[in-house]
Amino acid sequence: MRMTPQRQLVLDAVRELGHATPEQICQRVQATAPTVNITTVYRTLDLLDRLGMVRHTHLGHGAPTYSVHEHEHVHLVCHKCGRVDEAPCDLLAPVAGTLRDRYGFELDASHLALSGTCRDCLKENDQ
Repeated sequence: MRMTPQRQLVLDAVRELGHATPEQICQRVQATAPTVNITTVYRTLDLLDRLGMVRHTHLGHGAPTYSVHEHEHVHLVCHKCGRVDEAPCDLLAPVAGTLRDRYGFELDASHLALSGTCRDCLKENDQ
C-alpha cells in the first residue's frame, strides 16, 4: 500500500482523536486538507482496517468508532447517558476460555463494546 498524504492525514487523525467516528475524523482532516471528503475518509478507514493499522468498534447504533490497532480494550457503554469507559481485555479471559472450550470460538475482545449502566447513572437510580 502506498501511503498517500490523504491516508496519512486520516491515520494521524485517528491517532490524535483516540476514538472517533468517520465524521469526526473527516472534520480533523479537513482542518488541514479541506478538499478531502467523507467518502475518501470512509475508503481510507476501510483500507487501514483491512491492513490492521486501525480497528473499529460499534459502541451503539450509530457509526463505528475507530482507533489505532494497538489501542486494545473493552468498551463499557452506558445506554442511559452515553458515557464510554475502558476496561482491559484480559477482564474477559474467563469468558474467552469458556467460548474456546465449549464452542471452539476465539474471542477478540478488542472489538467489543458492552452495554449497561455506568456507576453515576446507577447512583442516580438509588437516590
